Amino acid sequence: MTAVIATSGLTKRFGRTNAVSDATFEVAEHSICGLLGRNGAGKSTLMNLISGQEFASSGEVAVFGENPVENAPVLARTCFIKESQAYPEGFKGKHALRAASWIFPHWDHELAAELVDEFSVPMDRLIKKMSRGQRSAVGVVIGIAARADLTIFDEPYAGLDAVARQLFYDRLLQDYSQHPRTILMSTHLIDEVADLLDHVVVIDNGRLIMNESADELRGTATTLAGKHSEVQRFAEGRDVLAWDALGGLATVTIVGLTDDERREALEAGLEASPVSLQQLIIGRTRGNQREENAS
Repeated sequence: MTAVIATSGLTKRFGRTNAVSDATFEVAEHSICGLLGRNGAGKSTLMNLISGQEFASSGEVAVFGENPVENAPVLARTCFIKESQAYPEGFKGKHALRAASWIFPHWDHELAAELVDEFSVPMDRLIKKMSRGQRSAVGVVIGIAARADLTIFDEPYAGLDAVARQLFYDRLLQDYSQHPRTILMSTHLIDEVADLLDHVVVIDNGRLIMNESADELRGTATTLAGKHSEVQRFAEGRDVLAWDALGGLATVTIVGLTDDERREALEAGLEASPVSLQQLIIGRTRGNQREENAS
């Protein structure tokens, strides 16, 4: 498929710190890609590079096949909604949506009105006087109703409660199915968005540690629990994400078990359970941190 976002060796340095280091990945057209990682991992810097708001220190980034920096045609097709979205002084909710309707050629007024009602956005209130959740709702409405060819969400829904976040996921997926576009979504609420994602990019300490299809990642890890001796025997020589022991019992999380190996574990008296995408990513980032500390 056509790549809407393509990076090669992309690096951004601030002084001696590499906020993003040698990042190479692609995001396909009409896909939903999760940009995942811990706070401070480099997600926001990477999105700023993709949206042309930062200059790369080295490497390349292309959006719709072109460098996004100071590129009006590319930026006109991009909607970037941040958690701490800034609006002009004196802007009310209605002003933000009116401005968005002028900027984005695919803006849907009817959809925007529905979302305003569903998220209870106070349109006549100054945005600076809104609660964090209300400001987040303004960004969510713009991000969905804009129907931009590339929509980037940098955790703009962080101020929403669980019910409102689920409404966001449902409405985004519903509109995406009817009007496909490319969506890059940064979040630390991995389990909440796991079922939405086609592709997963995980960044940790500025480096990409995972860049894979979400379908291929699902079910790749298994947690085994049982007698310490049996768990230890089964874990030897395997890709272990996590290990825990208490007395004569132990649990281990292993990547890459085949169906035959799972059956063998059950026959050995071990309990086997699947590992969620969030647990898998936590295990990988912890392992990456141990390697960084060791070096």
